[in-house]
Amino acid sequence: MVKNKFQMIYEQIAKEIQNGTIKAGEFLPSEHELRQQYHTSRETVRKALKLLSEQGYIQKMQGKGSIVLDMSKFNFPISGLVSYKEVSEKLGHRSKTTVISLREIELDSSLKAEFYLDESANGTVWELVRVRDIDEEAIILDKDYLLTSMVPDLTEEISENSLYEYIESELGLAISFAKKEITVEIPTKEDRTLLDLEDYSLVVVVKSHVYLEDTTQFQLTESRHRPDKFRFVDFARRRQR
Repeated sequence: MVKNKFQMIYEQIAKEIQNGTIKAGEFLPSEHELRQQYHTSRETVRKALKLLSEQGYIQKMQGKGSIVLDMSKFNFPISGLVSYKEVSEKLGHRSKTTVISLREIELDSSLKAEFYLDESANGTVWELVRVRDIDEEAIILDKDYLLTSMVPDLTEEISENSLYEYIESELGLAISFAKKEITVEIPTKEDRTLLDLEDYSLVVVVKSHVYLEDTTQFQLTESRHRPDKFRFVDFARRRQR
């Protein structure tokens, strides 16, 4: 598929920011300079800059231009629904997933409430604990609970790769949407043990209730992030009345 010119400009500038050719705190060339550099129109340049801003690479400053943001903080799409594998490939950093534990457990009262199940409901879930390393630092602790009635077979090998790819491609389930909640908490003993928290006294916690197309919740995820490596970037538009 042929890419639009603005997408090509976006990808080139994003790549230069990721590899350090363009450093955090530096300003991009002006719109006029970018037009000359890429032999294109003002509208095309503005589309590329808009996309860079939406993806968290730059911030437009009135009267000064577009400043490059610190990409050592990793952009995790809170409003979107993508797998960690998809995110890490986009970030362009070395990443590794380590499965700490995988076991089948009974639904207790707390989990029944999280899955909006009746107290009388019976069943089991997979409890999956994984650590995410980026550039050889353990910065994310993921704790997943998946209904075994929806995901009957789960292995460590599958869990080390893309869980969503397995669920959609192998099981044929259509993942649709998630309800997410972001909080800041004091690290637990488990956080201190499994993450490279250094002297940080807080972790960013993203809790997700994930649903299929038929609105059935099949997963509960709690992602615990080291605060200096977390940045939430979203794009919001005011709805006209």
